Amino acid sequence: MNWLLVMAGAAVGAPLRYLTDRAAKARFGLRLPWGTFAVNVVGSFVLGLLTGVSSERLHLLLATGLCGALTTYSTFSYETLKLYEGGEKGYAVLNAAGSLAAGLGAVWLGVRTAGLL
Repeated sequence: MNWLLVMAGAAVGAPLRYLTDRAAKARFGLRLPWGTFAVNVVGSFVLGLLTGVSSERLHLLLATGLCGALTTYSTFSYETLKLYEGGEKGYAVLNAAGSLAAGLGAVWLGVRTAGLL
């Protein structure tokens, strides 16, 4: 049963990641990977919110399934490397540092928000 919960969450998270990336590219262009940045920050916030959830099933569905499929470290790494190799060294550093700072800030905010609920 647990794997079904993970699969159900992933079935929502993966399309959300894809659609967010496409929308960001259409809106902001291809220069910076705003779609990957957005899903990673949102996923970090949601994971922070879920820290207080005691239901194993809800955690499997949302944290493991949804956030696992929504967020993407591998794409973040690849896009940062491509910026660097493409001569956009400043943007590569900005993407790496900004993603780390925003992700940590988002998970912290999620944890703090969960504590208020």
